[in-house]
Amino acid sequence: MTAPHLENDAVKLALLDLSNYKHLSEVASQKDLLRYSPSDITTPETLKAYVETAVDGYYHKTTIPFIIFDKTQQKYAGSTRFGLINWHNKVLHIGWTWIGREFQGTSLNKNVKFLMLHYAFESLNFEKVEFRIDERNIRSRKAVEKIGGTFEGILRKDTLMLDGYRRNTCCYGILKEEWSHIKSTIFSEFK
Repeated sequence: MTAPHLENDAVKLALLDLSNYKHLSEVASQKDLLRYSPSDITTPETLKAYVETAVDGYYHKTTIPFIIFDKTQQKYAGSTRFGLINWHNKVLHIGWTWIGREFQGTSLNKNVKFLMLHYAFESLNFEKVEFRIDERNIRSRKAVEKIGGTFEGILRKDTLMLDGYRRNTCCYGILKEEWSHIKSTIFSEFK
């Protein structure tokens, strides 16, 4: 599998690996950045372990992890991933996304999602992209709804969080046949 390099005028997504992850150390150490995630990236050791898991998934063809570079600010902003890739059924997840506070509320995340959706549907020719979000994470849920994700239901108490809490996970999806309309309306300014 050749690592995709996704890029437009605003953002560059390159394969996240052990050669570049240290660019994210400062961003990853921000307090509560992964408040709704079962992962820990707050120390150099936990960030490295997080990246090692992502890289292992890449070599097993179940994930494609990216480092996010904001071209407008000329800074590394965070990470995202294609995960739970099911090559047979042509379904994958977009998630494991975290960006630093200074990049939140900008168009960065929308650019990232556009590039990833475009690649999933138009290059990989997948049938469905899914998103799974902690029920309490209203901001992320609204962001996925704004890019055309359809709410499909809740997996009750399916994920154990670091503090021992069992979260409910909201499932969203975008189908390949919906992509053309979403691309021409929601992402009309992107290329």
